[in-house]
Amino acid sequence: MDKDPLLEGFLAFGTPKGFKAELLDGEIVVTPPPVGRHEKSISRLIAQVAQGTSAELDVACNMGLILPSGGDHPDDRVIPDATFGLAELDIFDDEESWVAPEGVAMVVEVTVKRADLAERDRVAKRYGYARGGIPLYLLVDRERREVTLFSQPEDGDYRRSSGVSFGRALALPGPFGFELDTADFC
Repeated sequence: MDKDPLLEGFLAFGTPKGFKAELLDGEIVVTPPPVGRHEKSISRLIAQVAQGTSAELDVACNMGLILPSGGDHPDDRVIPDATFGLAELDIFDDEESWVAPEGVAMVVEVTVKRADLAERDRVAKRYGYARGGIPLYLLVDRERREVTLFSQPEDGDYRRSSGVSFGRALALPGPFGFELDTADFC
């Protein structure tokens, strides 16, 4: 099988320090380093998960996932802001930069205040995570000031979603099993 030139170019791409490069829907997307408020939201969310759940979970920030393509281009390569995996599956024990999504319990994206990148989190990444069979996708939308949990992936999209405005609690199902407080998200 011939190698795909887009994928080869992407994998050889030299991203500047602190920047993140992803291959999404046949397009290479480069994002600048995040701002403090973006990182604060991720930090608060991870702390709540650590305190709120009794499940044995591992978390990684900036772990690359390989997701099935939604078209005639190579598989997507995305880097969620946070990836939670079931500890007993050791999904973060690999030495590879890009891993399959098997064993991922939830991915998290926190939007940046740039409309085109925020829209990728809302649409393209949602479909990609669903195609990858990731059970839960949590979107912290800073522009819209809301948090949405997508669940039950099927046929390239999530069948269910539930959302709340910042400041309201959002129930996270198993293996998390607690209410996420969104008051500190910014």
